[in-house]
Amino acid sequence: MHLSEFDYDLPPGLIAQHPPAERDAARLLLLDRRARSWEDREFRELPELLLGDELIVVNDARVLPARLYGHRRGTRAQPPPRRRRGYLTSEIEVLLTRQIEAGLWDALVRPGRKIRIGERIVFESAGARQGADASPRLEAEVVSRGAFGARRLRFLDPGEFEAALDRLGHIPLPPYIARPDEPEDRGRYQTIFARRTGAVAAPTAGLHFTQAVVERLRARGIELCALTLYVGPGTFQPVRTDEVERHQMQPEAYEIPEATAAAIRRARGAGRPILAIGTTVVRALESAAREIGSAGTPGCFLRSGPGEATAYLYPGAEFLVVDQLLTNFHLPKSTLLLLVSAFAGREFVLDAYRHAAGSGYRFYSYGDCMLIR
Repeated sequence: MHLSEFDYDLPPGLIAQHPPAERDAARLLLLDRRARSWEDREFRELPELLLGDELIVVNDARVLPARLYGHRRGTRAQPPPRRRRGYLTSEIEVLLTRQIEAGLWDALVRPGRKIRIGERIVFESAGARQGADASPRLEAEVVSRGAFGARRLRFLDPGEFEAALDRLGHIPLPPYIARPDEPEDRGRYQTIFARRTGAVAAPTAGLHFTQAVVERLRARGIELCALTLYVGPGTFQPVRTDEVERHQMQPEAYEIPEATAAAIRRARGAGRPILAIGTTVVRALESAAREIGSAGTPGCFLRSGPGEATAYLYPGAEFLVVDQLLTNFHLPKSTLLLLVSAFAGREFVLDAYRHAAGSGYRFYSYGDCMLIR
């Protein structure tokens, strides 16, 4: 398959720049895979749209304020070359992507090609830089480098890291939200299920839920359980090969509690549908199922505990766990669109996307959603 087969046109004005006034105010495009049909509905209708015996699985990852803005550290012993104006004052943007150990992080750095091994980057408030306040300060040394701006950073005072990151860090809104993060994003770019901190992007399908919707789901007898997948840059890594099959997914850490694995086994044994809230849940469950499958029991049981989501799902893939999917709309030519196309069929999904665009649905992280069953 060629990547160009997973493209579609989207007017820029349909890319949601802010969350809706209320979490559950999103529109919902209901897709029926068997009938190859769709209906325009609202997310608030979700409890009534379900059969009533579903097991819903959510991602309880919490987003870090993982974007930092800093500058190079300078000393009198090593003054910057005069020919490089702005060497010490030009802004360095760092996106933390994965913690290796205390104080050691993988990150994406811009401008990446100019930041070398051994260099130090200082992160501090404008007031602290001018000596006006005593705000927390972070300093990191570049200890290794990779392609496309990837760096490994060692923070020099890991004991103060969490407090300083909370003060200095920014919510890492995706680049198609063309504005700086705002105080509102600290709450609205987290789901109501968020418990375990470590993700660098929100599991956005969960952003629509409110406690009132959850209570209505439970009133119908619908069971909810949670897992954790720490969303990393691998979810959004561009496909850089024309042949879809040649792309390599970056692994993302997940953990499935035994209570969740047991609930899934019970639902599977009773023939109840499993509804994944978002592609992150799909990747965690399908990766875990494939680990068991490789041991000779495909799809029968689900391993609990930590793991790495490595499943790369594109058309032709078999889904061993997930029966239904609630998901937002995804970027053209992305691994997420490939996953949804694998679940519901490429032509059907792209036709539904064209309908959504023509009907004024809001796209991407803060946008509307679709329920595929």
